[in-house]
Amino acid sequence: MPNRPSDTLFQLIKSLQKGEKRNFKLYVKRNSSNEDLKIIELFDALDKMDEYDESVLLRKNKSIKKEQLANRKAHLYKQILASLRLLEINNNIDLQLHEQIDYARILYNRGLYLQSLRILDKAKENAKSHNQYSFLVQILFLEKKIEGLHITRSLEDRARKLTTESDETIDNISMIAKLSSLSLELYGWYINNGHARNAEDEKTVTEFFKNNLPEAINTDNFYQKLYLYQSYCWYAFILQDFLAYYRYTQRWVDLFHESPLMIQIETAHYIKGMHNLMSAHFDLKNYEKFEATLQQFESFAETDVVKQNQNNTVQVFVYLYTAKINKHFMYGDFKEGLKLVPYINEKLQEYALYLDRHRVLVFYYKIASLYFGSGDYHNTIVYLNKIINWKVDLRNDLQAYARLLHLIAHYELGNFNLLEYLVKSVYRFMAKMENLGPVEQDVFKFLRKSFQWSSSQLKPEFKTLLGQLKSYEDNRLATRAFSYLDFISWLESKINNVAVEDVIREKSLVHKRNPNKQNSIEVA
Repeated sequence: MPNRPSDTLFQLIKSLQKGEKRNFKLYVKRNSSNEDLKIIELFDALDKMDEYDESVLLRKNKSIKKEQLANRKAHLYKQILASLRLLEINNNIDLQLHEQIDYARILYNRGLYLQSLRILDKAKENAKSHNQYSFLVQILFLEKKIEGLHITRSLEDRARKLTTESDETIDNISMIAKLSSLSLELYGWYINNGHARNAEDEKTVTEFFKNNLPEAINTDNFYQKLYLYQSYCWYAFILQDFLAYYRYTQRWVDLFHESPLMIQIETAHYIKGMHNLMSAHFDLKNYEKFEATLQQFESFAETDVVKQNQNNTVQVFVYLYTAKINKHFMYGDFKEGLKLVPYINEKLQEYALYLDRHRVLVFYYKIASLYFGSGDYHNTIVYLNKIINWKVDLRNDLQAYARLLHLIAHYELGNFNLLEYLVKSVYRFMAKMENLGPVEQDVFKFLRKSFQWSSSQLKPEFKTLLGQLKSYEDNRLATRAFSYLDFISWLESKINNVAVEDVIREKSLVHKRNPNKQNSIEVA
């Protein structure tokens, strides 16, 4: 993965669009002082650099003294954020509510209590209509402060009303906090471990879920429902209960469609929901629903709410192209899918500043799987090496199966001088990461013995292994391996002397004719 620039100011400047840069300079010049004009010089110098290098910066800009640099950078950073705040306030309910609360405090400090209360009343309605309960707490706190310290002639039954509102808001926020924490913990477990590896994992996750799922959830509250659906979604996905996973991701997305205003406020949650809904259709082989949801997501990608927000743009890219790759997996047209790779690599480089390591790992694995399915084992190894050689402390499952696919790619290339070492090395790694189930054990037994067999003996042994693996298809824990590597399609291709993509393409045609027939799943 490309190196991320380490300087925070440099990162911020490189994240700016042309219009934002122009707006910043206008903002500074409107509030100009000698110091402000100097930070424009620093801004231009950093904007011209491809990589941050302080020594180069000082050498090329003699007017910038080393002892002044830290303070000037801090001032520039603050001014950029101030200009962005003004630019984005009309599109961000958080910033609008912050502004209203700030105005109310300014009026309060000037002794204009009734004016302050009027603004707080408007802010309260705004917060309620947009489900912004954390702001509601701040508003109520200031309202109670004013009513408790000053005679505003607005009291009447206000004390009881404010107390009731405060109690209800705090209870609501407490429930949202519990549910969001449960959702986050489950998602974090998946990021670290992937799907449940064994019965012990299932027991651990199930006990955690049941012990932390709160009671008395308000089904009329947007955020409580959102985090509840997310929690069930991650729980089902970890256990590979793909039908429950689909049901709760559909509820997640439907929640936004029932409250369209929240799509603009919580766009990232909506994007994530659409991603999981497409993933659920993919896992269940719901071809028509997958394509319909993908088309809907592509249309959403063209809306202003995506195009005018850098974070939304990046997230939509990640999930849209994850889905497009999955579509090629579903239909077995791997060679066609490889046409996406140059563009994806270009965007991985462009968005290096914004992408988390987990998403990059998933892209590398999926691209490697495209190459494997197309029969290009050399490039399969290239992309798997990006995972294997990248020392990260997450997605132990992906790192384990990347090594196993790497081993099989070398097997296909006939690199038998490497295989004996790789078999031992990968086996030890997968055992250490607790990723050795019955499917993996049988595959390793086959690979160890394969060195002894002649070419005429291989086909019967492939058939034997295929029979063994098919016996696990109804065992959810055993078939965890099929979510990462489509061993069955690979073996069928070896037995029938056809390409893997031909096998999967034929399966997709059979499945579309008979949707109740289940095939193994290829997904990262």
